Amino acid sequence: MNTLVNPLHPGLYIVATPIGNLGDLSPRAADILARADVIAVEDSRVTAGLLRHIGVKRHMTPYHDHNAEGVRPGLIARMATEAVALVSDAGTPLISDPGFKLVRDARAAGHLVVTIPGPCAAVAALTLAGLPTDRFLFAGFLPPKEKARADAIREIAALRATLVFYESGPRLAACLATLAAELGNRDAAVTREITKKFEEAVTGTLPTLAARYADAPPKGEIVIVVAPPGDAPPASDADADAALAEALTRLSTGQAASEVAKALGLDRKTLYARALALKA
Repeated sequence: MNTLVNPLHPGLYIVATPIGNLGDLSPRAADILARADVIAVEDSRVTAGLLRHIGVKRHMTPYHDHNAEGVRPGLIARMATEAVALVSDAGTPLISDPGFKLVRDARAAGHLVVTIPGPCAAVAALTLAGLPTDRFLFAGFLPPKEKARADAIREIAALRATLVFYESGPRLAACLATLAAELGNRDAAVTREITKKFEEAVTGTLPTLAARYADAPPKGEIVIVVAPPGDAPPASDADADAALAEALTRLSTGQAASEVAKALGLDRKTLYARALALKA
């Protein structure tokens, strides 16, 4: 039990943590973490660094994809008499993590559930991208395999909304290539290392971004933001060449021409001739 003079009410406290810059931790979040009886964490090493930053030590227990089913009942039981804080390694819990089941079961058990809002990489990326924000869909991580990834993109391709995806550096090029093939010449942004020293937001069409990162996987946490359908400008010769150059790294000349023709709405025969010239 918490022995502080002003203990927290028993229950679940969902605490958003910084996505990079530790100075983004809110005073309220710091106060909750300092007074919680136990903190459920993805990685105790990451959260320990955050706690050192605010000068406190608290008991931590792992809660992540691999142990959630087994650990959840014990955490729910503790909420009857203790304040349990839930954090992710970075950002807002429940966004691309299993936290929603803990919230669901805590409510079903009649426990207090409180949110302490703060940083979220998806929302931060939207503010950097310069794309419409009045309506957007957060789609998380796309499947790693190409066919499954393409199928997932097709399911949401027609939505009149800006699309937001999470991705890793090693998988970025393949993801952008599939997005370009399925969504065409839409404007997009690749943001990474948000709030950190090397924060970057690179904008352009999907084909040009796919070509840019084809042989240069970046480091850091990455968010891809893609404009809604219908807003894409006509494809330029540079866009066509960039898309062809990327497609030729993984397809035959004819297949590359067909893929880019479909994605950009251009003539296949013309693209086939351009692809031959690029190969030469």
